[in-house]
Amino acid sequence: MSTTTQTLTPPTVPHATPRARTLESVHGGGPFHWVGDGFRVKTLVPSGGLPQERVSPFLLLDHHPPHHYPPLAKGQRGVGWHPHRGFETVTLAFEGNVAHRDNAGHAGVIGPGDVQWMTAASGILHEEYHEHAFSRRGGVFEMLQIWVNLPRAHKKAAPGYQPITAAQIPTVPVEGGSVRVIAGSFNDTQGPARTFTPISLLDVRLRAGTDLRVPLPKHHNAIVLIASGRVSSGGETATEGELALFANDGEFLSLRAEADTHFIILAGEPLREPIFHMGPFVMNSQREVFQAIHDFESGGFGEIPEDAPVASP
Repeated sequence: MSTTTQTLTPPTVPHATPRARTLESVHGGGPFHWVGDGFRVKTLVPSGGLPQERVSPFLLLDHHPPHHYPPLAKGQRGVGWHPHRGFETVTLAFEGNVAHRDNAGHAGVIGPGDVQWMTAASGILHEEYHEHAFSRRGGVFEMLQIWVNLPRAHKKAAPGYQPITAAQIPTVPVEGGSVRVIAGSFNDTQGPARTFTPISLLDVRLRAGTDLRVPLPKHHNAIVLIASGRVSSGGETATEGELALFANDGEFLSLRAEADTHFIILAGEPLREPIFHMGPFVMNSQREVFQAIHDFESGGFGEIPEDAPVASP
């Protein structure tokens, strides 16, 4: 008796074709307002009709488009000493200069192309002003500030500071423009920023008529700020000063510059944790927020480097 063994070849399953994400909605943000006396900004995150869970881990996005500040004979415009706990602040400077100092011993100036990544975490006091020389001469100022939420496990981490200069940020040439990789990766190029959760932060400039494809994990939230110009995707358009929110329904962003355009891509893994927010404190429960206020008012955030008034939270 003989036995024949037959090996069956499994049917070939075709690979799904990668799909472009849908531009889900476009948001214009609120009216311009002043942060201190030195930052004329429009808040695009949070804003009406934009659920927080759709932009997590990003908590706030303040856009300061180009604005001319006249020279000051003395003093500096900005924001005095104030507290933060539970998140990170990320500042991108495009024009003008910002001077920063905190009570964890960090200080510096960020100028055009630089990025300041400050981890408040367990608690920090800091101040932000137009840099002294810029205050004296005046000029055009343009910047962007982002608040990045920290996961519960890291909200009590030690404060940190990443001064990232323009020279440290790799630029990837693309057809019709360039992509600066600040965090995450693009075309096998890794950005210098260290993050607690997976985040992509790309600074893109494209000439009119140029297309760009940006792969992203499907479950990562993705938003695009149009700093100048106009971008279209799948027949929908976002223009200067607007924020485009993309659905989690594809593996890449497909973006076309309808004019010479500067835009910033923010994407990241959502945290899916409760958020309780009061002023400069972002925690996971109301009790933790009240504890942050108590710690700040009782001196638990440490001392400021010199005698100066501390702003109310």
